[in-house]
Amino acid sequence: MSRWIEHKKILVAIASFLVSGCSRALFYQPQIATGGINSNFAEEYPSYSGDGQLLAFASERDGRRNIYLYDLQENRLVNLPNLNRRDSSQDQPALSTDGQYIAYVSTERGKPDIFVYDRQRQRSDLLTANLKGAVKHPTIRGDGQQVTFQSNDRGQWNLMIVDVTGN
Repeated sequence: MSRWIEHKKILVAIASFLVSGCSRALFYQPQIATGGINSNFAEEYPSYSGDGQLLAFASERDGRRNIYLYDLQENRLVNLPNLNRRDSSQDQPALSTDGQYIAYVSTERGKPDIFVYDRQRQRSDLLTANLKGAVKHPTIRGDGQQVTFQSNDRGQWNLMIVDVTGN
Protein backbone atom coordinates (compact mmCIF):
# COMPACT_ATOMS: atom_id res chain seq x y z
CA MET A 1 0.00 0.00 0.00
CA SER A 2 2.87 2.40 0.74
CA ARG A 3 4.10 1.90 -2.81
CA TRP A 4 0.73 3.20 -4.12
CA ILE A 5 1.02 6.27 -1.89
CA GLU A 6 4.55 6.87 -3.16
CA HIS A 7 3.39 6.65 -6.82
CA LYS A 8 0.48 8.97 -6.08
CA LYS A 9 2.84 11.57 -4.56
CA ILE A 10 5.04 11.37 -7.66
CA LEU A 11 2.03 11.84 -9.95
CA VAL A 12 0.84 14.85 -7.93
CA ALA A 13 4.33 16.35 -8.09
CA ILE A 14 4.48 15.84 -11.87
CA ALA A 15 1.01 17.34 -12.34
CA SER A 16 1.86 20.42 -10.29
CA PHE A 17 5.12 20.81 -12.21
CA LEU A 18 3.28 20.63 -15.55
CA VAL A 19 0.79 23.36 -14.59
CA SER A 20 3.16 25.52 -12.53
CA GLY A 21 3.61 27.94 -15.45
CA CYS A 22 -0.13 28.65 -15.48
CA SER A 23 -1.59 31.42 -13.36
CA ARG A 24 -4.64 29.25 -12.74
CA ALA A 25 -4.95 25.59 -13.62
CA LEU A 26 -8.41 24.46 -14.68
CA PHE A 27 -9.20 20.96 -15.74
CA TYR A 28 -12.15 20.59 -18.09
CA GLN A 29 -13.69 17.48 -19.54
CA PRO A 30 -14.07 18.24 -23.29
CA GLN A 31 -17.31 17.08 -24.88
CA ILE A 32 -17.88 16.07 -28.48
CA ALA A 33 -19.91 18.81 -30.15
CA THR A 34 -23.47 17.85 -31.07
CA GLY A 35 -26.10 19.34 -33.35
CA GLY A 36 -24.76 18.29 -36.75
CA ILE A 37 -21.25 19.72 -36.55
CA ASN A 38 -19.51 16.35 -36.51
CA SER A 39 -19.74 13.57 -39.08
CA ASN A 40 -18.09 10.17 -39.47
CA PHE A 41 -15.02 11.93 -40.89
CA ALA A 42 -12.31 14.05 -39.28
CA GLU A 43 -13.42 17.63 -38.59
CA GLU A 44 -10.33 19.87 -38.37
CA TYR A 45 -9.06 23.47 -38.20
CA PRO A 46 -11.98 25.10 -36.34
CA SER A 47 -12.21 28.90 -36.52
CA TYR A 48 -14.82 31.07 -34.76
CA SER A 49 -16.25 34.37 -35.95
CA GLY A 50 -15.77 37.24 -33.48
CA ASP A 51 -19.28 36.94 -32.04
CA GLY A 52 -18.99 33.16 -31.71
CA GLN A 53 -22.07 32.56 -33.88
CA LEU A 54 -20.21 31.00 -36.82
CA LEU A 55 -17.69 28.17 -36.85
CA ALA A 56 -15.66 27.34 -39.96
CA PHE A 57 -13.87 23.98 -40.26
CA ALA A 58 -12.46 21.52 -42.80
CA SER A 59 -13.77 18.00 -43.33
CA GLU A 60 -13.85 15.15 -45.85
CA ARG A 61 -17.52 14.38 -45.16
CA ASP A 62 -18.44 14.72 -48.86
CA GLY A 63 -15.61 12.51 -50.10
CA ARG A 64 -13.11 15.33 -50.63
CA ARG A 65 -11.54 17.97 -48.40
CA ASN A 66 -13.94 20.93 -48.14
CA ILE A 67 -14.61 23.91 -45.92
CA TYR A 68 -17.85 24.12 -43.99
CA LEU A 69 -19.46 26.98 -42.10
CA TYR A 70 -21.76 26.16 -39.20
CA ASP A 71 -24.22 28.57 -37.59
CA LEU A 72 -24.11 27.68 -33.89
CA GLN A 73 -27.30 29.60 -33.02
CA GLU A 74 -29.41 28.03 -35.75
CA ASN A 75 -27.62 24.62 -35.56
CA ARG A 76 -27.20 24.34 -39.32
CA LEU A 77 -24.57 24.39 -42.03
CA VAL A 78 -24.37 27.64 -44.01
CA ASN A 79 -24.12 27.41 -47.80
CA LEU A 80 -20.82 28.63 -49.29
CA PRO A 81 -21.48 28.95 -53.05
CA ASN A 82 -18.39 28.78 -55.29
CA LEU A 83 -15.94 28.06 -52.45
CA ASN A 84 -15.46 24.28 -52.59
CA ARG A 85 -14.33 22.77 -55.89
CA ARG A 86 -14.72 19.21 -57.18
CA ASP A 87 -11.18 19.01 -58.60
CA SER A 88 -9.25 20.30 -55.56
CA SER A 89 -9.17 20.35 -51.79
CA GLN A 90 -9.91 23.31 -49.54
CA ASP A 91 -8.44 23.33 -46.05
CA GLN A 92 -7.34 25.33 -42.98
CA PRO A 93 -10.11 28.00 -42.87
CA ALA A 94 -9.77 31.20 -40.84
CA LEU A 95 -12.77 33.52 -40.32
CA SER A 96 -12.78 37.30 -40.11
CA THR A 97 -14.48 38.78 -37.03
CA ASP A 98 -17.85 39.26 -38.74
CA GLY A 99 -17.60 35.95 -40.64
CA GLN A 100 -17.83 37.62 -44.07
CA TYR A 101 -14.32 36.55 -45.14
CA ILE A 102 -12.71 33.12 -44.99
CA ALA A 103 -8.97 32.74 -45.66
CA TYR A 104 -8.04 29.18 -46.63
CA VAL A 105 -5.63 26.85 -48.42
CA SER A 106 -6.67 25.34 -51.76
CA THR A 107 -5.00 23.02 -54.26
CA GLU A 108 -7.07 24.46 -57.12
CA ARG A 109 -3.93 25.32 -59.14
CA GLY A 110 -2.24 21.96 -58.47
CA LYS A 111 -0.28 23.17 -55.42
CA PRO A 112 -1.30 24.72 -52.10
CA ASP A 113 -2.28 28.38 -52.47
CA ILE A 114 -3.92 30.90 -50.15
CA PHE A 115 -7.32 32.27 -51.12
CA VAL A 116 -9.78 34.57 -49.40
CA TYR A 117 -13.50 33.95 -49.89
CA ASP A 118 -16.00 36.81 -49.63
CA ARG A 119 -19.38 35.42 -48.52
CA GLN A 120 -21.22 38.48 -49.79
CA ARG A 121 -19.72 38.34 -53.29
CA GLN A 122 -19.67 34.51 -53.26
CA ARG A 123 -16.21 34.38 -54.80
CA SER A 124 -12.61 33.69 -53.88
CA ASP A 125 -9.50 35.70 -54.67
CA LEU A 126 -6.08 34.09 -55.08
CA LEU A 127 -3.45 35.71 -52.83
CA THR A 128 -0.33 33.67 -53.66
CA ALA A 129 -0.16 33.69 -57.46
CA ASN A 130 3.56 34.60 -57.50
CA LEU A 131 4.84 32.31 -54.73
CA LYS A 132 6.75 29.20 -55.74
CA GLY A 133 6.98 27.54 -52.30
CA ALA A 134 4.45 25.81 -50.11
CA VAL A 135 1.96 27.71 -47.96
CA LYS A 136 -0.03 26.79 -44.85
CA HIS A 137 -1.94 28.06 -41.82
CA PRO A 138 -3.61 31.27 -43.01
CA THR A 139 -5.10 33.67 -40.50
CA ILE A 140 -7.15 36.73 -41.30
CA ARG A 141 -7.22 40.06 -39.54
CA GLY A 142 -10.53 40.77 -37.80
CA ASP A 143 -11.69 43.27 -40.44
CA GLY A 144 -10.68 40.94 -43.30
CA GLN A 145 -8.18 43.43 -44.74
CA GLN A 146 -4.99 41.38 -44.28
CA VAL A 147 -4.14 37.69 -44.42
CA THR A 148 -1.02 36.24 -42.82
CA PHE A 149 0.26 32.73 -43.56
CA GLN A 150 3.39 30.59 -43.51
CA SER A 151 5.43 30.12 -46.68
CA ASN A 152 8.74 28.44 -47.48
CA ASP A 153 9.09 30.43 -50.71
CA ARG A 154 12.51 31.72 -49.61
CA GLY A 155 13.95 28.41 -48.42
CA GLN A 156 12.69 28.47 -44.84
CA TRP A 157 9.29 28.93 -43.23
CA ASN A 158 8.50 32.64 -42.96
CA LEU A 159 5.38 34.64 -42.23
CA MET A 160 3.90 36.42 -45.21
CA ILE A 161 1.34 39.23 -45.02
CA VAL A 162 -0.98 40.14 -47.89
CA ASP A 163 -3.05 43.32 -47.86
CA VAL A 164 -6.30 42.10 -49.39
CA THR A 165 -7.36 45.66 -50.28
CA GLY A 166 -4.38 45.96 -52.67
CA ASN A 167 -2.67 48.78 -50.76
